[in-house]
Amino acid sequence: MIWNEGKLPEGISIEDLKQKHSSRPYNPTIASVFFKGGLIEAWGRGTINIISECVKVGLPEPIFESVFGGISVKLFKSYTEKQLIEKGLNERQIKAVFYCRENEFINNSTYQLICETSERTATRDLEFLVEVGVFEKLGEKKGTKYKLIRA
Repeated sequence: MIWNEGKLPEGISIEDLKQKHSSRPYNPTIASVFFKGGLIEAWGRGTINIISECVKVGLPEPIFESVFGGISVKLFKSYTEKQLIEKGLNERQIKAVFYCRENEFINNSTYQLICETSERTATRDLEFLVEVGVFEKLGEKKGTKYKLIRA
């Protein structure tokens, strides 16, 4: 989580940060130096770029909040259990995601073992995890492994 004291300019909401919006920096002199130095491309696109980059590498969108007299941005290395449920994952699939956080890969037989399920169910569950962009499929047939997608 990144937090900074202050508030959004009047007329700009947290939801506005997720779409094209105007930018009114609190310190225009510092902002101008960053812009002229090539450290920022354009006003009002930073939050959109942050969201886009997270989604591009398969991570959940960051959460922007107004808290404790400031603005925070929560970035995730991987999905939370709540986010996985919102993506439609069942308990077995969530268990597999947590397994892959600790281990580099999971295969069908390991999935069957840790989830106490049949080969057919494991195959369907793993295919769904690939389909929704949580796992990447590596290899074919008996040598197939699945890797958690993260930055």
